[in-house]
This record gives sequence, structure tokens and C-alpha cells, in this order.
Amino acid sequence: MALGCLLLAGCGGGYEPAGPFREQAENPPPQVGPPVESSPAPVPGEPSTPGSQDEQEGDPAVVATDLAVPTGIALLPDGTAVVGERDTGRLLQVFPDRSPAQELMTLPGVDSTGDGGLLGLAVSPTFAEDGLLYAYVSTATDNRVVRFPLGGTPNPVLTGIPRGEVHNGGGLLFGLDGTLFVGTGDAGDPALAADPASLAGKVLAVDVFGQPAGAGPVYTSGHSDVTALCTGDGEQLYATDEAPTGADELNALQAGSSYGSGGTAPVLTVPADEGGLGGCAAAGPYVFLGALDGQRVLIVELDGAGVPVEEPEPFLAEEYGRLRSLALDAQGALWVTTSNRDGVGTPVEDDDRVLRVQPPSAGGGSPL
Repeated sequence: MALGCLLLAGCGGGYEPAGPFREQAENPPPQVGPPVESSPAPVPGEPSTPGSQDEQEGDPAVVATDLAVPTGIALLPDGTAVVGERDTGRLLQVFPDRSPAQELMTLPGVDSTGDGGLLGLAVSPTFAEDGLLYAYVSTATDNRVVRFPLGGTPNPVLTGIPRGEVHNGGGLLFGLDGTLFVGTGDAGDPALAADPASLAGKVLAVDVFGQPAGAGPVYTSGHSDVTALCTGDGEQLYATDEAPTGADELNALQAGSSYGSGGTAPVLTVPADEGGLGGCAAAGPYVFLGALDGQRVLIVELDGAGVPVEEPEPFLAEEYGRLRSLALDAQGALWVTTSNRDGVGTPVEDDDRVLRVQPPSAGGGSPL
């Protein structure tokens, strides 16, 4: 497949740091869960100049190593990424020049029982003014969305999302109009996905305070486990979901639609042994899917009607193990987290890792 140039803002360029983070104060809110003793995270320093570390050594695609099941990933305006560990709730800043990752803070009250934990991250659409991040987390009693300045106390935004041993969801994405879309799971009870009074098995649409946006909070229903959300051309919203049949789905979402049995058909169905979809990113006519069980990124090309042109093209197949969360940066590079220490994968010495790679282009796949 000749993907052409997939860049969001030009095909060239490199990392140009925009300066250190600013911590922003908020009024003291309730904690996510029982507080833990920790000092506020220090303001990260400037990353080193590319090549000043051991950049010429090892795999140039690997920008961070030795993480514990990195699940959430969000790109900051300065070109760096914030990565969250599912089990620990720890947040780290990862640099595209392969400088050592810097620990930022740990979210309190995260319960990683079953497939819960820190499951999604998103950057405030007004980050330059408020310095806020949003996270989808599991606590002992529910799943919820919180917001916080780096090193600060999390503020609950949306609480009471049903929590289970399985299917806890975790998709989190801001639309261009500032709407916060939240992908949830059915918590192991498919009946909740069809229940209009339940937040489970839905894609929700809320504002930054957790209030319904548009006709929300329920944007779509009938989902099993929405692990990732992304937007493509024309602001089309996509969701990855685990179907009741055991296969995985890529759904093109339309407000008010149901995606359960007998509902709106998926754009793509991926067999269970090739799927385990946990990440989604889109640019132009292409959608990238992180496949845990398939141990690859699937590249799906869509035509003008949103129909796949051909079978998905595998990328990074069985090179780094289980691949989960995805994000595309302004240089068109794809950030990918591995998930080999999740109890299912087979970790190598430096797992888990964060990758930054160029997707295949007209000239063929190539590293950065």
C-alpha cells in the first residue's frame, strides 16, 4: 500500500522544544480515591539535544524503555508525549529525541483489578492556557474521568461509570469543537450497553465540566468495550470495540446510533486472534489500529464512502510484541506503546517500551 505523506502539519521537521511545562493551580477538589503520600512532581527540564545521549545505540524507533504496561498516551504541544502506566497510575514525559523519560506524578486511587487502571489520556484543548490533562481511570468503585495540572490534585469530571472485572473501556478524545468523547465498556454485562439510563457500553459526549454536550451525554450505545477513539477526515469519529462474538470492530460513529447486535454495521471486523484492538489514530484516508493479540499495527485505507479499500496492511508485525495505544504527531510519526508486561505478553529485557516510527510511505517503510 502506498500511503503517501500522512503528516498532519508538513512532511519534514524535527523536535523543537517549546520550553518547560507550567504548573497551573486549581481549587482543591475531591481526590480520585484515597490520597497517597507523594510530593508534587518537579517541572521537567529541557530535553537534551538530539544525539547527546546514546542515540546512535540501540533501536532508533524506541524512545522509552522499562515501563509498566503503558496504556494512555497524549501528545503535548511541544512535541513530547505524556504516557500513563495502567497498573501504577504513574505519568511520564517521553521525548522524541530519546532523552531519558521523566516521571511527572502518580494519580492516586487507581485500581488496576481485572483490566482496569489508568486507561486513557487526553490533553486539554486549551492546554497553553490551563496546563490541564484528562485521564480515564478505574477506582475501586467506578470508572471516571478526572482532570489535573501536572503535579496537582485530580478533579473529578465524570464519575459513576460502571466498573467491572472486564470491559472497563477507556477511550478519551477531544473533538475539534472542544467536546470530550468518552468510550466506556459494558463492565461485563451486555444489558447495560442497551440501557439508556446507564453510562456503560457507550460513547459519551460531555464538556470539560462533565456536563452533557449537544444531545448527550449518550452519543452512541450498544458497545462492548470502547478502548480507543480517534477522528479522521471531516471530523469523523471512530471507535475500537470488542464485539460480543469475540471479534473486534472499528466503528464509524454517528450520533444516536446503536452498535450492538442488529445495530449499525462496523467499518471493519478483525478476528480475535489478530485483534485485541487497543489503539486508534487517523490521518487522511488511513486509520491505524494497535492490535494487542495480533502483535502489530493494522493500517486501514478507506475510500470516500468510508469503506475499506482492501484488507488491512500489517505494520511492525511481531517486531515488538503486543502493541496498544497510538498517536500521530505533527511530523506524521506514529507513537506506539507496547503491552508485554500485562500478564499475557512475553516481555523482553527493556519492556515495556514506547516507539516513535514513520508509517509506510510511497517510498516504503523507513525509520525516523
